[in-house]
Amino acid sequence: MRKILLAVDDTKGSVLAAETVAQWADAIRPESIVLLHVQKLLGRSLIGEGLESDPDIEEMSAALEGTEYQQKLDDRARKILSHHSGILERAGFSGIKPVIKQGHPAEVIIATAKDEGADLIIVGSRGGRRHDFLLGSVSREVANGADISVLIAH
Repeated sequence: MRKILLAVDDTKGSVLAAETVAQWADAIRPESIVLLHVQKLLGRSLIGEGLESDPDIEEMSAALEGTEYQQKLDDRARKILSHHSGILERAGFSGIKPVIKQGHPAEVIIATAKDEGADLIIVGSRGGRRHDFLLGSVSREVANGADISVLIAH
């Protein structure tokens, strides 16, 4: 496996996804890991919540540029990426590329995987679910929309 895209946020599911990759350290050594965080501009996921179109997201991004709110989003994203990078580095992985993007999480994850030439996408399932068949909307959309393999850590 050449390249993995690991999509992370601040949920338990993301920590589980990073820990799952870390457990593979002795068996799988990708050349690189793209560690992706998609900023949620309004706190919760944008999917199905009103900001449906790319122009709406671009307008919101432009309006937030240079604001204190955007700075807080960026700081939060860097902390999330640093935390997950630490999990991977302690397991012995190198070639970790942190990436911060904005937009619809599932769409950005799929597009970034394609742009980066990833061989596998790894995402966490919705945190706190007790039943394996219940996935979060982002993980479900990634699994249904990606043209490469997707591993959903639960």
